[in-house]
Amino acid sequence: MIKFKKMLVGLIAGLVITITHVSAANVTMNLGFSTPEDTEYGRMAKKFKELAEKYSDGTVNVKLRCCSQISTEDEAFKAMQLGTVDAYFITQNNISPNWELMDVFVLPYIFQDRAHIERVINGPVGKKVGEKLFADTGVHLLTFGGVFFRDMYSVEKPINSISDFSGLKFRVPKNKVMMATLEAFGATPIPLAWSETPTALQTGTIDASDNGIGIIKSMKFYEFAKNLVILEYFSGTSPLLASDRFMKKLNESQKAAVQKAADEAGAYMYEFMKDDLESLRTWLTTEGGMTRTDPDRAPFIKAAQKIQDEFSKDASPEFKALLKEIRAAAN
Repeated sequence: MIKFKKMLVGLIAGLVITITHVSAANVTMNLGFSTPEDTEYGRMAKKFKELAEKYSDGTVNVKLRCCSQISTEDEAFKAMQLGTVDAYFITQNNISPNWELMDVFVLPYIFQDRAHIERVINGPVGKKVGEKLFADTGVHLLTFGGVFFRDMYSVEKPINSISDFSGLKFRVPKNKVMMATLEAFGATPIPLAWSETPTALQTGTIDASDNGIGIIKSMKFYEFAKNLVILEYFSGTSPLLASDRFMKKLNESQKAAVQKAADEAGAYMYEFMKDDLESLRTWLTTEGGMTRTDPDRAPFIKAAQKIQDEFSKDASPEFKALLKEIRAAAN
């Protein structure tokens, strides 16, 4: 009887080990994003899927969930903290309501040029941001992804100078830095969720907004917003984030595969978006029928510097230190 019990215990233990092994060896990641699959989000998601499945020998199965299927971008961060969403692309300005240090990256004209951005996100500052984000929120930053500049578009009113912002109802994300910036430019900021933006533009609830140039094309905003404005006042990234609950499902080799895939997909997207920027702008002003203006940036930069000073004045020591490091990386 004792021998039988030992055999039974051994059999059960073996089954548990086998079940655990199978569970750890086959994991599905539901990767969400807010836009269609033919946008920048979708392109990077497809590259990440290809690489993650390749490097994990097929043990990590990435399912793409576009168009806010599993969450909206505004709600995805908290969902990852709860573990109800595995992974999501979130534009940096939609991270900062959940983690205020990200507002440093949202400050207008915080980056002098693309090389400055690259030094920050691929250097010690970027590494520190990822580590601090996880320590504070429990959400993993897998990669910053591609870099984009937010280009403006207006439905009717052409924008040739800062004075043309007066009275303009301008949609902004629910981000305090961006709202303050548009106020400083003279517009009336209207905080709206991304999902409400297309309808708001067409109904006249708002007059103008801004997005990465690829979004303007893929969402066909050029069909009813005929004025394209190039200021490059906000530059940013759309980090790929993952929940701690999902990451804990992975064994060490799978974690390494997912991270390698994220690094390479981010580098791929960085190069693609750099090369694609002007060709997309050209398409919008030819095929898309938009009229492009490039206003003098001097008054906008002057207003932006006041916003930088205003938000850093009463900020935490961590915010000030991060801002100092980003400015130092300009040289």
